[in-house]
Amino acid sequence: MIMQFLQLIGNWTWEEVNPVFIGKLTIDLVSVFILSKFIYLKKHFRTDLFLTFFSFNVIVFFISYLLNRVDMSTGAAFGLFAIFSMLRYRTEGISAVDMTYLFLCIALGLILAVSTGSFFEHLFLSGFILGMTYLLEYGFVARKKCKISIVFEKPELVHPNKKAELISELQNRTGLKIFQVEVGDIDYLKDSVILQVHYEEA
Repeated sequence: MIMQFLQLIGNWTWEEVNPVFIGKLTIDLVSVFILSKFIYLKKHFRTDLFLTFFSFNVIVFFISYLLNRVDMSTGAAFGLFAIFSMLRYRTEGISAVDMTYLFLCIALGLILAVSTGSFFEHLFLSGFILGMTYLLEYGFVARKKCKISIVFEKPELVHPNKKAELISELQNRTGLKIFQVEVGDIDYLKDSVILQVHYEEA
């Protein structure tokens, strides 16, 4: 399979670049740009991952497009996809959210490269992935719940009978929509308590 792939690259000429390929590549690049710029960046603020998202997407797109032109078993195709989707960086930790977006970029490149549908079907597939990602990321399907630790200087409010008063006090101070509070360590010498505050993102 590797020899076939290298031979295919060597025999590929610009005359073989057809409008279908250009259309697929255009949809792919526009989709990754929207995913990175208008969905990911507005929420997670990591511009350093732009290179990673675009690089993986373009590499997977070209390799998948070229390999799709030679005889290849389904197992080999899924193996190729698994190799790219399971790559991780050893030098820097990458969160589950970042890995999810990386997986989406890889999936877009693979789907558009091997799909045999029409131009409008490609647009629909890309739009559906982007739309579902947006709805899930920005809480239209389910509100995103987060947790933070707070050092609170009124340990007397951690009494079970004062739970509503405690939550009200924390909401007034933080402006967060708090739905649950867990009590951690209590330090009566410093007159403080560590609270695990669960809240919904606005």
